[in-house]
Amino acid sequence: MANIEQLQSIHVPATEVYRALTTAEGLSEVWTRELKIRDRVGEVHEFQFGDDDLTKMQIVELTPPTRIEWLCTESDPEWVGTAISFELNEKRGKTAVILRHSNWKEVTDFYRSCNYNWAMFLYSLKSYCEQGSGLPYQDRKF
Repeated sequence: MANIEQLQSIHVPATEVYRALTTAEGLSEVWTRELKIRDRVGEVHEFQFGDDDLTKMQIVELTPPTRIEWLCTESDPEWVGTAISFELNEKRGKTAVILRHSNWKEVTDFYRSCNYNWAMFLYSLKSYCEQGSGLPYQDRKF
């Protein structure tokens, strides 16, 4: 099994980062504007990336303001069954975000592309939390 791990430092308290990762308002600015967000463990988020790219994430854990975990139940076949988690560690008003995308079956070109895109996700999260504007899918030019 392969895993993606990324670290980003965001200069706001963990409660603000947690809110950005658990609300429709936050995730629409960070990841994609086409979404359906739920707020309880066991429920399923839906993220749309263009007409034919739907990703569904079951909420596995919500521990405010330190941890979020999702299980991919529908998406590209390489994502189904993988887990995405966010660990938030606050010190002196800054939050270290550790993003893990775990349980990949193998390292493929899609895995490598996703590694890059998760880094962009964290950049968007940082921009949204610190400046009020992220870089969702609909605004990306790359």
